[in-house]
Amino acid sequence: MSLERDPHGKSQHEAGAKLDDGKNRLGLVLNGFAHALVEVGKVGTYGANKYSPNGWKEVPDGINRYTDAMLRHYFAEIDGPIDDESGLQHAAQICWNSLARLGLMLMARAASWPVEQRPTPTTQAKKVIPKKSNGTNWA
Repeated sequence: MSLERDPHGKSQHEAGAKLDDGKNRLGLVLNGFAHALVEVGKVGTYGANKYSPNGWKEVPDGINRYTDAMLRHYFAEIDGPIDDESGLQHAAQICWNSLARLGLMLMARAASWPVEQRPTPTTQAKKVIPKKSNGTNWA
């Protein structure tokens, strides 16, 4: 028996039924914040050109460093909405850094590694048995 339900009460085999009640509605984010996400995309493009595409995934101690960057932009916004170096909005920089933090946290959790011991793609060839977490990881 399925636990999925149609939000309009239709039975599973009734015409027009869609068993998506309670499921994640990503369209609310993607469509609702389309303009904001375009600005965040500009930050990602700027960073990829300045450093390397997706290089953020291999930054040592990335969660803490992107937390610091996020907070620097948060407080810099007090002096104005635009970042002097990039010409981009601090709010978009805050969002990008927050997404980088979250991405690293989720990758660490998915890999079941404490963040401080998480292998990067370049070191993943080494087999290392992770120690028990001391409670400081963010995952």
